[in-house]
Amino acid sequence: MPQDKHPDYHPVVFRDRAAGYAFLTRSTARSEQTIEWDDGETYPVIDVEISSESHPFYTGKARAVDTEGRIARFERRYGGPEAGGAT
Repeated sequence: MPQDKHPDYHPVVFRDRAAGYAFLTRSTARSEQTIEWDDGETYPVIDVEISSESHPFYTGKARAVDTEGRIARFERRYGGPEAGGAT
C-alpha cells in the first residue's frame, strides 16, 4: 500500500477550556499552538468548546425531557387511539 496516501497520524492534546481538562490522543488534526505535556514532551494543542468533561449528558446535568407532555400534545394534535386515530 502506498505510504503517501495516508494522512500524518500523530499525538495531539485536545484541551477543553471550559472544564480545564486536557487529554493526549492521536489524531490527523493539525495546530500551530503547542503545549508541554506531563511527560515533558511538547505536543500540538487543539482547543475544543465541549468535551466529555463539560457536556451535560456525560456530567449528569442533562435536563429531563417531559416525554408524557410531548406524547399528550402529539395525541391532541394528531389524534390518538381514543380519538379514532391509527392504532
